[in-house]
Order: sequence, then C-alpha cells, then structure tokens
Amino acid sequence: MPDIEGLIPAIVQDFYTGRVLMLAYVNQESYDYMLKNRETCFWSRSRGKLWRKGETSGNVQKIRRIAFDCDNDTLLIQVEQTGSGACHTGSYSCFGEENGEFDVLNGVFAQITDRSAHPREKSYTNYLLDAGVDKICKKIGEESAETIVAAKNGDKAELSAEISDLAYHLLVLMFTQGVTPRDVTEELAKRRNVLGAADPESPLPGFAPFEHFQ
Repeated sequence: MPDIEGLIPAIVQDFYTGRVLMLAYVNQESYDYMLKNRETCFWSRSRGKLWRKGETSGNVQKIRRIAFDCDNDTLLIQVEQTGSGACHTGSYSCFGEENGEFDVLNGVFAQITDRSAHPREKSYTNYLLDAGVDKICKKIGEESAETIVAAKNGDKAELSAEISDLAYHLLVLMFTQGVTPRDVTEELAKRRNVLGAADPESPLPGFAPFEHFQ
C-alpha cells in the first residue's frame, strides 16, 4: 500500500448498505492506526490532532474494507457503523436522510413499527399485527404463490407488484419476530463470504484484496 503524504480525504461508507456516512481526512499516522486497530481514525484539521471516531460518542466504526483510489490520493473505507450513527448531530449519515432502494425498505419497516406503537383505524398493517403470526404467514404463502404465477406469466409489471406485496408481508413478519432489515443485510453479506475481510475468491466489485485484513 502506498505511503500517505500530508492529508488525503477519506470517504466512509456503510459496508452493508453502501450508504455514504461521512468524509474526513487521513494522514500516515491515522492510516497506520486504522491498519493496526481496524477502527476509523482521522486527522482533525480544526484541532490539529488525531481523533478516533466514537472516542467520545461511543459510535465506533469497525473497518471491514479499505482501498485507495486509482491515483492513491483518496481512501474509501467501508465500515460497520455502531451506535446511533456517524454524524455529530445524531443523524446516521452526515449527508442527511438516506435515499434509494434501502430507504424504501427501511421506510416501510419504520411505518410498520409506527403502526404498532400508534394504531390507526382501518389500517391493514394493524389488522395483520392484531391477527398474529399465523395470519401473516398465511398471507406470505398466498403472496408467494401469486409471485410464482406472475413469473410464469412473464409479465414484468405484474411480477414487480407481487414481489412488492410479498416483501411488505415479509417486513411485517420480520417486525413481529424482532428481525430488522439490517439483520437481513448482515446475513446476506455473510453469505457472500465478504464479512470482515477481503476475500481473494469473491472480492467486492472494485476492490482488490487487502493484505492487512486477511
């Protein structure tokens, strides 16, 4: 790995979702710390010293992957974010609310959680939650069958709609069982055999295996 001259920017990204969490600056000393301790550490330009992410908040970032860009003057650090998030304001990301595919899933899950805490009249979600796991599982079976039929019909719009119905009911089931979307993304990462270290056999796209994390 190349030596670092002066300061270079480091983009910190959630390992599981790909969400950009923050941007900070790294020098050789902070880089060496990260290699040794596998937790993010940066150089504070305002304070003129090293600062380990989470040293006061407890929101430590555990490094899963790290790579230089093509010019060796920017770092991409993929982390397992602990605690409430990366931003000092209390937000999960320094770049505001999440957007994209994971935002949709997390948003639906958050709405299910809210319906449980604040029931609404004629809410289908509340109907399912009140009916219990047997009813929810029955609906999942029905939606699974409808998804299969849509696939056999070769209708993309119909299939997308049925998959959406199935995903919604799965999210309701997950809530009742204490499973979160994050739990599922972590399990998927494990099944890709990339959790914790760069695997030469199945590297994340765009990443070369990083010997310091073998």
